Amino acid sequence: MTIKEKQQEIIDEFAFLDDWEQKYEYIIDLGKELKGLSEDKKTDDNLIKGCQSKVWIDAEFKDGKLFFNADSDGILPKGIVSLLVSIYSGHSTQEILDSDFEFISEIGLQEFLSPSRANGLMAMTKQIKFYAVAYQLKS
Repeated sequence: MTIKEKQQEIIDEFAFLDDWEQKYEYIIDLGKELKGLSEDKKTDDNLIKGCQSKVWIDAEFKDGKLFFNADSDGILPKGIVSLLVSIYSGHSTQEILDSDFEFISEIGLQEFLSPSRANGLMAMTKQIKFYAVAYQLKS
């Protein structure tokens, strides 16, 4: 499944949810499904700067694709980062770099978040793109 297809799947899922309380619960449930990171991966290098809560994203380059894993000490940020991991993990660096984050606007996520959480979300998306650039330069 392409990144665009995964994004559309999320847009469609959010469209079935009636209000933000249901969307909020959905995001939290996504976070509960996230594998999380071992303590040795919760380093300053993997820590997302600009998040209200602590959020870590780790990346591994394998067979020409980037695989992400993440964790957070907050339930909502953990759900948000889980959403991003599910969309971008398992794709090539070029696919990630060519993608956009328009689905975030389409599901209204930024409007739902406080300004500090919205800044954290943008920091998470920038980190995913940063990993794609870094691993593309290595390969």
